[in-house]
Amino acid sequence: MANMKPCVVLVYILTIFFITGNATRSRSFSKFPAILVFGDSTVDSGNNNEIDTLFKANFRPYGRRYPGHTPTGRFSDGRLITDFLASILKIKNAVPPFLKPDLSDHEIATGVSFASSGSGYDNATNDVFQVISFPKQIDMFRDYTARLRRIVGEQKAKKIIRAALVVISTGTNDISTLRMDKNDTGYQDFLLNKVQFFTKQLYDLGCRSMVVAGLPPIGCLPIQMTTKQQPPSRRRCLHNQNLYSRSYNQKLASMLPLVQAKLSGSKIAYADIYEPLMDMIHHPQKYGFEETNKGCCGTGFVEMGPLCNPTTPTCRHSSRYLFWDAVHPGQSTYQHLSKYVEKKVLPKFL
Repeated sequence: MANMKPCVVLVYILTIFFITGNATRSRSFSKFPAILVFGDSTVDSGNNNEIDTLFKANFRPYGRRYPGHTPTGRFSDGRLITDFLASILKIKNAVPPFLKPDLSDHEIATGVSFASSGSGYDNATNDVFQVISFPKQIDMFRDYTARLRRIVGEQKAKKIIRAALVVISTGTNDISTLRMDKNDTGYQDFLLNKVQFFTKQLYDLGCRSMVVAGLPPIGCLPIQMTTKQQPPSRRRCLHNQNLYSRSYNQKLASMLPLVQAKLSGSKIAYADIYEPLMDMIHHPQKYGFEETNKGCCGTGFVEMGPLCNPTTPTCRHSSRYLFWDAVHPGQSTYQHLSKYVEKKVLPKFL
């Protein structure tokens, strides 16, 4: 019997550890009552369906892996990273667009997306593509808060917004058409000033927890490689464009703690999407990918939006393609990115 005591103690300790660990995990997952999303096509769940623009994805073959095989307006074969994050946080399985015609009170209370495909921090970007600018997205957020107050009351609305997780993902559209020289940093600084301004606006409207995504490796987007007229057999990421993305990201990562320090009670975290995407490109087998330099839709070199339509042929297994169309990652990629954010970013809010 004496020899069994250490075993009993060990089992007891492991049991306590298991229970405590699960409780901690449960608390972390239930920390945020809502998710509020701002940005571009990486996080637009269908707002562009309701505006007059060519930047739409509410038709097949978009959404073929989404529940019900339904095209929702997401520029993906399925769910977006914010949908996966909402699931990880145990808020809901999908983040609806704010402009959804039949948006329910429950959907309002648990958060929505204000994002618009084709948008950027720079108003000039939004004017060119005729999409919802970041200032207008913030105006939509004001309309959202007014409806939320009508649903749950003034005080509870303030608590929801204060405790909500805000996700900001944009910037790629602003610089994807530039001649990207990492030494020409004036436009980067212009965009970073916009980031500061918009995060301050959201803070003044009650938001306290924000995740700001950096740029992807823009030189690895299939459409960017196509613009350099690379032959299919020799397609490679564009080094200079990736250097520009990295330079911007380094500045953003350094700036956000300074912004946070000025906004009492805030937590503003940088989300690195560059490095995990590069790891997928360099080690595709680790993630189940077979193709990383073209999209699944059409040739994969130029098709997106109206060029990726019901008459366009697609690959058989989009889950094996890092990119769904010539610009946007597919559902599998977004799921991998969400796991990275869960591991590297969300713990900063605990």
